[in-house]
Parts: sequence; C-alpha cells; structure tokens
Amino acid sequence: MHAPKSRTVIERYGATAQTFHWLTALLVVAAYIVSVGGPETRVYSAANDFNRGLHELLGLSVFALTLVRMCWRAIFPPPKSPQMPVWMKLGARLGHWAIYALLVLVPVTAILGAWFEGRPLTVLAVGNLEPWLPPSRQLGLVLADIHGWLGDVLIWLAGFHAAAALYHHFWRRDTVLLSMLPRR
Repeated sequence: MHAPKSRTVIERYGATAQTFHWLTALLVVAAYIVSVGGPETRVYSAANDFNRGLHELLGLSVFALTLVRMCWRAIFPPPKSPQMPVWMKLGARLGHWAIYALLVLVPVTAILGAWFEGRPLTVLAVGNLEPWLPPSRQLGLVLADIHGWLGDVLIWLAGFHAAAALYHHFWRRDTVLLSMLPRR
C-alpha cells in the first residue's frame, strides 16, 4: 500500500484582495502608458487633453482603490507566507509598504502639483475638479517633477515585485505567486 501524497496547502489572498491587486496593477500600467509627460506646455497642450484626462482619471482611480485596499488590508491581513529567510521577509514587507506609499504619493503629488499650478484636474466623463488651494506656480512645478520621478520609481518597484514573485515561483518553488493567483 502506498502512502498518500502530501498536499501543499496554499495560503491564498481572498478574491477581493486579488481583485484589488490585479486591478491596481492594470490601472498603474495603463496610467503610465497614457501619461503625456514632459514640460508643462506639452502636458497641458490641447493636443494632449484626452490623454491627460485619461491619465488623471486612471490616477484618481488608483488613489481611490488604494485607500479602499488599505482599509481592506487592515481588516483582512495577508495570508501566512511560506518559510523564507528573515531578510527576505523584511525585504518583502518593506517592498509592499513602499509600493503602498507610492500608490498614495504619486496621485497626491499630481493633484497638488496641478492645483498649485492653478490648473484643474480633468477627469474624463466627470468634468473638471477645480483647485482647492491658492496658486503657487513654483511649488506646483516642483510637485509635478516629483510626481514624474515617483511614477518612474513605482514602475521600477512594481517590476522588481513581479520579478521577486517569479523568483519565488520558479527558483524557490514556494507558494508566494500562487497566493495571489485565482484558484484553477
């Protein structure tokens, strides 16, 4: 008689957390792709109104989704992770919190930058959100630059996050990646 095969139990994120994760990733990549970028004259040119409006809508969606996601995570903590060295657990925790911080800071710097420049946010299908702050053009331009830099850092960090998940799946052969994928 053969002994029964042991089954690895995969601690999974719930369907809601998985949806938040993948929808956030999709929105961030889409916002990055449609971003006009460059000098203020280019960003606010009439030729780029649609892309800027779409970028702002996607960015505000990321911001709102991140706030809801952080509340969700406070109530529903992540599943237990597989065994790994302490440095790896610490790196994962720091990486996750850095991504969360960037998911908040990137839209906040964009909103504040636009408003300090005296410009409304153009949200497609919703209309303009006029500035709530007194203008300070120089501060607005600085915040717009910071927004661009933080957006680039977010994309790089997200890429590193994805590479780490693939490393766990293919080299460590643990359940880190599977925990964020829907059941088959």
